[in-house]
Amino acid sequence: MRPLGSWLARAGVGWIRTCVVAAVCMSAPALWAAAVALGIRWGAGNPWSWVAPVVLVCGGTLALSRPVCRMVRFLVAKWTATVIPAGYREAGPVTRMSTGYWWNGFGYERTRRDALLDQKWRVRWRDPANWRDLRFTAVAPLTAGVVASLPLAGVAAAVLGIGRPEPAVRIVGALGVVVAFAGAPYAWRCLEPVAVRLLRPSRAMALADRVDELTAQRADATVAQAAEIRRIERDLHDGAQARLVGLGLSLATAEKLMETDPARARTLMREARAGATASLTELRELVQGINPPVLNDRGLIDAVRAVALDSPLETAVSADLQLRLDPPVESALYFAVAELLTNAVKHARATLARISITQDDAGIVIEVEDDGRGGAGVRADGGLAGLRRRLAAFDGTLEITSPAGGPTRVRMMVPCESS
Repeated sequence: MRPLGSWLARAGVGWIRTCVVAAVCMSAPALWAAAVALGIRWGAGNPWSWVAPVVLVCGGTLALSRPVCRMVRFLVAKWTATVIPAGYREAGPVTRMSTGYWWNGFGYERTRRDALLDQKWRVRWRDPANWRDLRFTAVAPLTAGVVASLPLAGVAAAVLGIGRPEPAVRIVGALGVVVAFAGAPYAWRCLEPVAVRLLRPSRAMALADRVDELTAQRADATVAQAAEIRRIERDLHDGAQARLVGLGLSLATAEKLMETDPARARTLMREARAGATASLTELRELVQGINPPVLNDRGLIDAVRAVALDSPLETAVSADLQLRLDPPVESALYFAVAELLTNAVKHARATLARISITQDDAGIVIEVEDDGRGGAGVRADGGLAGLRRRLAAFDGTLEITSPAGGPTRVRMMVPCESS
């Protein structure tokens, strides 16, 4: 009984999925049939009877193509865990110029709303993915749609044949029952290969997306570099430079008072020496913030352990490997871990943290988990978004799981080979 119950459950699920696939894939043919019926209703004698059906077929197919393809991607990902990239062109930012007009990448508009609307339609009509979606909308009914319709046709044959007196009709009805129940668990599965073959981005589209991605990464790297340079200049100007200027003034005053007021001169010399020591300390901290010596001398793992020791959190670091990465990668991961620990202290009010460093076939993987209050999210102008952009420069990823109440878990992965 258990195998029979399992088969009936699979048949029921398959039947529902088959109906969904048939409805999605056959939506365009249904539209075409409605257009033909409209033309027939108007009558062949009307010389303009073809206009409305043609407009309905062309405009309706174009309007259906993208929603149908989106639904197919969703169904394939949900049922088979096969993710098919959409490959649609993304609209760029809309910027307000000093003249008051809005630039959307194509032209200037008076208002932001007009700029966004104009950009939306320009990007939509110039997207080469439109032709791919139209091709799938036309091909899917002849492939996945026909196969998914077989169980439905079997049910229709069974309804029409069973109970009829003619033996041949009864046989057709019985065959319809067999086709309906035997094909229901499998008829929907043809959707995956068809979708993967026809809906994946072409090589040219993937290359264009990669160019756009690299352009955005270059812009982010340029902005981050400029911000880092400004930070270094500000720290030098407000810290060490001001102390060195004060040190020079103290030495000049001490030189003048050396003969007339030796005690005052010695006091100024002591103050100058303390100022020189403080300036040296600030310069060392600044240099360590740019490129920590422990990172150069001992590598990423020991540098992360040093950060964990300096953190006010009780932090455990687990790393059962020895590896040396390229200096830019090590620096990006080191500062990412340091920022995550800082966020756990400042925002999450955590008391415990755990850092795991592993390596798999994909690359180096670092997980940082804390017992804070959770609720962390990636905002466009937030620190986590900045970390994600910095890792994206190395084709890395950042995934965060932070439900309300905690814990917060951040997983960073950078594809690389250790040396």
